[in-house]
Amino acid sequence: MAIRTELNLRLPNSPGALAGVCQLLSDERVNILALALEAGAQLRLVVDNHVHGAAVLREHHHEVIERDVIVMAIANAPGALAPTLRLVSDANINVEYAYGAGGEGSPSATVVIGVDEAQRAAAAAGV
Repeated sequence: MAIRTELNLRLPNSPGALAGVCQLLSDERVNILALALEAGAQLRLVVDNHVHGAAVLREHHHEVIERDVIVMAIANAPGALAPTLRLVSDANINVEYAYGAGGEGSPSATVVIGVDEAQRAAAAAGV
C-alpha cells in the first residue's frame, strides 16, 4: 500500500478524448498505473510520474487537480479488500470513491481509494 498522487481532469465529451490523453502520456513515456472515467467525463489517473504527467497535460490545456490517494495491491480473492476498509472505517474515515481491477486468474489486484485524509487513512490501515 502506498500514497500516490492522482491526477483529476475533465475530458470533453467527444470521441477520442480519452485516447488523446492516453497518447499524450504515452508519447512522454508516462505510464498509466490506474484510471477511472466517470459519467460527466471526469478522468482520474494514477501514473508512474505524476509531476511530468501533470505538466504534459497542462501544456495541452487540461485543467489538472492533484490529490493524494491510497494505492494498494491486494490478493485477487474474495474478501481481500474488506479488512483494510474495516480499519479505515474504524478510524472514522469515509471512502469517497474507489476503483481497481485484477486480471482474471491474476494473483493480485490493484485498488485506488480516495479519502479526505490519505495520510491518516494509510496509518489506520497499517501503512
